[in-house]
Amino acid sequence: MFDFMKPPPHTQRLPQDQVDPYYKRLRWQIFAGIFIGYAGFYLLRKNFSLAMPFLIQEGYTKGDLSWALSATALAYGLSKFFMGNISDRSNARVFLMLGLVLSAVISLVMGLVPWVLSSLVMIVTLSFLNGWVQGMGWPPCGRVMVHWWSHKERGSVVSVWNVAHNVGGGLMAILAYYGLLRFGGDWHAVFYVPAVTAILVALFAYVTMRDTPQSVGLPPIEEYKNDYPPDYNAKTYEQELSAKEIFFQYVFNNKLLWYIAIANVFVYLIRYGILDWSPVYLKEAKQFAMDKSSWGYALYEWAGIPGTLLCGWISDKVFGGRRGLTGVVFMVLTTIAVAIYWLNPAGHAGVDMAMLIAIGFLIYGPVMLIGLHALELVPKKAAGTAAGFTGMFGYIGGTAIGSPIIGYLTDHFGWNAAFIFMIAGSILAIVFLVLTLVGEKNLEKSEKVATA
Repeated sequence: MFDFMKPPPHTQRLPQDQVDPYYKRLRWQIFAGIFIGYAGFYLLRKNFSLAMPFLIQEGYTKGDLSWALSATALAYGLSKFFMGNISDRSNARVFLMLGLVLSAVISLVMGLVPWVLSSLVMIVTLSFLNGWVQGMGWPPCGRVMVHWWSHKERGSVVSVWNVAHNVGGGLMAILAYYGLLRFGGDWHAVFYVPAVTAILVALFAYVTMRDTPQSVGLPPIEEYKNDYPPDYNAKTYEQELSAKEIFFQYVFNNKLLWYIAIANVFVYLIRYGILDWSPVYLKEAKQFAMDKSSWGYALYEWAGIPGTLLCGWISDKVFGGRRGLTGVVFMVLTTIAVAIYWLNPAGHAGVDMAMLIAIGFLIYGPVMLIGLHALELVPKKAAGTAAGFTGMFGYIGGTAIGSPIIGYLTDHFGWNAAFIFMIAGSILAIVFLVLTLVGEKNLEKSEKVATA
């Protein structure tokens, strides 16, 4: 590992009278850094989906382009896991900034080097590289959140932070549309305009973020908040773990982590099956113009903001922290919305837009719950790896494999076959979330027996 990537050392503890005001100020500052920084990744995550209608006009098939979507998702899923493990042993602020700048460079190449998009091999290659460096966004944010917010407050913090997905994704569509207008209809602007913005965001994130409280002279969050997990031991809990310890002691043998990872496959199939293909589907099946498709894309993302916050609140206040049950409720409603979005006849644009908003409102809640649950199931020094593990399943199984299947089904059997496939996936998501809920109940019973 490069020296500049290593976690900064612990520094001398500040005087007690300085701890509280400095902690409060830094937590606001750091939250702004990880929120805006992670939103910056979404300025560059799904630009290709908005470019697909133009590439189809230039001769590519939907099946061709689905390989680019698959390459991005495959690389992102693998990176989120393996780079997540590196992130657990790295300086979060450097790690996040580096990933975002590299992603911006790749997007600039795709937008400003004309011959790149004339080769499917180059499109797939650059999509894979972009997916890999995109995987450097979530893990450092997870590392920061488990170090700067205690267990009892982490659910609310993660719920609010999670809407960075939607803020960034929605702004990407607006920036892309602005680029089309500003540069005379040049559709390559969907790549280079968001990329320039993302570089500025990366600099902001680096300035505002910090790695751990101990690196700036503050006590661990558990001590500051007097909020200690049941198995807390200061000596071991704050010790950096080796890759082997993280993988084999806390991740691979964690049954509940496997349950939520498998559920994530089908949650992501719906999340990106609808999002990635909405510009093409709305144009071909519903006769939407580019401006309406861009707004539909943006509204899908932004609807996830209140939906995620509501899902987090319901999970904590209504279902008492039972993440699986909350996920089941949201996925049942998602399945209904996807069915209406599919079956609504062309010419009823208001219904299509309403269902896109409804799906966005509903699907990001289960996405957030799975990420939050992963953080809660392992020690904080393994948080990035655990989040990456569930993300790897979601992106590889739900997106890398799901997107080519959707493209193939659409090319050979039409949109009806693609939507039947997605609705089946949504039902399977419900099934595995129910299994997750059962696993939680069994674990609670075992713990009660053990303590009796």
